[in-house]
Amino acid sequence: MSTLAIGDKAPAITAKNQNGDTLHLSDFLGKKVILYFYPKDNTPGCTTEACNFRDNYQSLLKHDFEVLGVSIDSEQSHLKFISKHELPFNLLADEDQKIVNDYGVWVEKNMYGKKYMGTARTTFVIDEEGTIQHIIKKVDNKNAAQQILELVK
Repeated sequence: MSTLAIGDKAPAITAKNQNGDTLHLSDFLGKKVILYFYPKDNTPGCTTEACNFRDNYQSLLKHDFEVLGVSIDSEQSHLKFISKHELPFNLLADEDQKIVNDYGVWVEKNMYGKKYMGTARTTFVIDEEGTIQHIIKKVDNKNAAQQILELVK
């Protein structure tokens, strides 16, 4: 597992989105990217976070941000999640857990005394050259977009 820091080059990403299209992080060079990792489609916290990005999407676009969500769910799961909540951005399927490992967000978790591996909710703000500018480890699901907009004021 890698530990990324501000100023590091963002690890390359090649993944399928909800429509089965292959996207690369390098496709977004020249744009700022909000790369947010979340545990699971259609769970309460993840839905709150995704809907906050949806509700603030126009404000994020005005600041030249592209939003990409990543979870280990399938393309089909992402498509249903997007349809159900009218999400206007791409979700990347990381079923082989390569991206979560490359970004160091596949971690041991503990719920009710049971340990298991899962995705740590984390947001990376990546600049136009592909360099990590901010890492948010304590994501406020209800205010995820506002956390980012505060950083770029």
